[in-house]
Amino acid sequence: MTTSNPIDALLAEKGVLLADGATGTNLFAMGLEAGEAPELLNETAPDTITSLHQNFVDAGADIILTNSFGGTRHRLKLHHAQDRVHALNKRAAEIARAVADKAGRKVIVAGSVGPTGELLVPLGAMTYDEAVDAFAEQIEGLKEGGAEVAWIETMSAPDEIRAAAEAAIRVGLPYTYTGSFDTAGRTMMGLLPKDIHGVADGLSQAPLGVGANCGVGASDILASLLDMTEAKPEATVIVKGNCGIPEFRGTEIHYSGTPELMADYVRLAVDGGAKIIGGCCGTSFQHLAAMRKALDAHTRADRPTVEKIVERIGPMRNKVATANTAETSEARRERRRSRA
Repeated sequence: MTTSNPIDALLAEKGVLLADGATGTNLFAMGLEAGEAPELLNETAPDTITSLHQNFVDAGADIILTNSFGGTRHRLKLHHAQDRVHALNKRAAEIARAVADKAGRKVIVAGSVGPTGELLVPLGAMTYDEAVDAFAEQIEGLKEGGAEVAWIETMSAPDEIRAAAEAAIRVGLPYTYTGSFDTAGRTMMGLLPKDIHGVADGLSQAPLGVGANCGVGASDILASLLDMTEAKPEATVIVKGNCGIPEFRGTEIHYSGTPELMADYVRLAVDGGAKIIGGCCGTSFQHLAAMRKALDAHTRADRPTVEKIVERIGPMRNKVATANTAETSEARRERRRSRA
């Protein structure tokens, strides 16, 4: 089934697109309680979700993500809502669609599709076909509610990304996908940023964009961006990074990023070749407004180095982990040499 490409159409007009900020951390600030499913708010508190989207549109977002990250039957089962997959996802898209339609400019509604939380065979019990079916069930609801793109995000396993992509193709919705490179520069399941492009190879339709989101900090995702754009410079690459670095203060997580830091993150992302830039955990409406201003005023400059990113944005958590691993490997090699 041939699908339209709203992302390329808007990129042709604007050059670089701004995606929205955090869903979860902003909903917590708006009253969501720990342990509650954000997706249930689509029915119990639709005005809250409308406000979430409206605030991001007012801040300048070109793309808003539906409140449906945990919208598969596997995630909703944790809240005894597995029989409401279609209804909750449809409502999520309807709320976002209503906000986008009255924006007075083109705003793309992207249906957020997060991981199922299950491991696929042989590491877990879920088969690939079961994963495709679960994602298709979710994406059907998103499409019916008015989502234009399936936004597959925060993924770790290549086979789960591929299952979600295949589901989007089955439903007839174009798709993007992003991995979370949070384990020494890889996803939890070992995928490297440079290899993100090939995950959907061989499927009947290619993604509209690929990239990274979440992770451990803004510097780390920018370093991943350099690897992704070096591997395939012509690709539409997405970065949707956390707002600085997460820090525990008592029992609560706070993010270190200021609006000024996130504005500089946008400039570096543009210089690094990103075509779609947004914020993930901790990114508020105020952060996004600063990001919009920076994007509109920025003229693309030289491609940054990792050293330049660290100088301007702060230390990399993954770089430290990778360096420690390298030091350990070198120490092991030295011990082997001393035994020889």
